[in-house]
Amino acid sequence: MATDFKSLPVIDISPLLLKCDDPDMAEDPGVIQVVQQLDRACRDAGFFYVIGHGISEDLIKKVREITREFFMLPYEEKLKIKMTPAAGYRGYQRIGENVTKGKPDIHEAIDCYREFKKGKYGDLGKAMEGPNQWPENPHEFKELMEEYLRLCTDLSRNILRGIALALGGSPYEFEGKIAGEPFWVMRLIGYPGAPFTNGKLENDVGCGAHTDYGLLTLVNQDEDKTALQVRNLGGDWISAIPIPGSFVCNIGDMLKILSNGLYESTLHRVINNSPLYRVCVAFFYETNFDAVVEPFDICKDKYPEGRGESQVFKRAVYGEHLVSKVQTNFAM
Repeated sequence: MATDFKSLPVIDISPLLLKCDDPDMAEDPGVIQVVQQLDRACRDAGFFYVIGHGISEDLIKKVREITREFFMLPYEEKLKIKMTPAAGYRGYQRIGENVTKGKPDIHEAIDCYREFKKGKYGDLGKAMEGPNQWPENPHEFKELMEEYLRLCTDLSRNILRGIALALGGSPYEFEGKIAGEPFWVMRLIGYPGAPFTNGKLENDVGCGAHTDYGLLTLVNQDEDKTALQVRNLGGDWISAIPIPGSFVCNIGDMLKILSNGLYESTLHRVINNSPLYRVCVAFFYETNFDAVVEPFDICKDKYPEGRGESQVFKRAVYGEHLVSKVQTNFAM
C-alpha cells in the first residue's frame, strides 16, 4: 500500500547485477542491501529510480534522440506506419488518439509489442498479432531499438530477481510459467510543449492518471523537463524529477496481484508544462502472454500494513487484461 511519500527513492542496483546469475545471490551482503531497498520502495511508493544498471548513458540518450527525430518528421511521413487494429495495434498514433478514462491524451506515440507466431495464443492473442512497424526514416531506427529492447529485457529480469527475494521467494520466482517467456511492450512517446495562456504556460494532460498493466516498467525520460507525476496515499502528486542516466522504475498490476497487494501499482500521470517538446521511452516487462496470474503461495498469508485481515487477490489472465485495455485505449 502506497504511503505519503514526498520523493522517490534512488537505488543503486549494481551489487544485485554482479550476483544475479549466482544461485547463492541471496547470501551476498550487497544483494541483501539492494533487496531491502527494493522491498521498501515497492511497499511505500511502487516507484523508484534505478542507477548502476549497466546500460550506457550514451545509448539511453541515442534512443531518445532518434525518437525525437521521428516525431519531428512531416505528419504524412509518420502515417506510413499508422497504427490500426488490423496491424495488431502496432505503429504510430497521432496526438489525441490514445484515450485514458475517456479523455484524449495530448501525446503522439509509436507502440511496439513482442512479436509472436500467428495462432500461438489462439483467440486470446488474435488482436495483437502482426509485426512491429518500424520507420525507415530515421535510418538505423530498428537496429537501435532492437538492441535497446534486448538490454531492457535483461535488466528487467534481473531487477525482478531482486524483487522475488524481497517477497521471500527464490530469485527465479518470476520465471517459468509466470514470465519464462515474457511479453513486452514499448511505447515511444512525444509530448508537445505547453502553449501560453494569459501569460502562463498551460497544457492539457499528456497522459491521464493510470496504472501500468504488467510486472515492471522502465522509463527513459528527457533530462531537462519534469512531467511525470506519481500520486501518494494522501492524494498529492509527486514529481519524478529526471536524474541523468537513470531509469524511473515502477511496478504494474500483475505484480500487485502476484504479491497479494503487498506491492502497489501506483497511479501516475504526465503533464508537460515546459514550452519544449518532451520525449519519453517506456519499456514494459510483462508476464508470459497467456500466464494465469494469481498471488504467489509465499504471499497468500501476507497482506499490506494497515489491512486488518489476510485477503487473496483474484487471478487474472495477462493477455485478456492487456487486450481489454488496448481495445479501449484508442479513439479509432
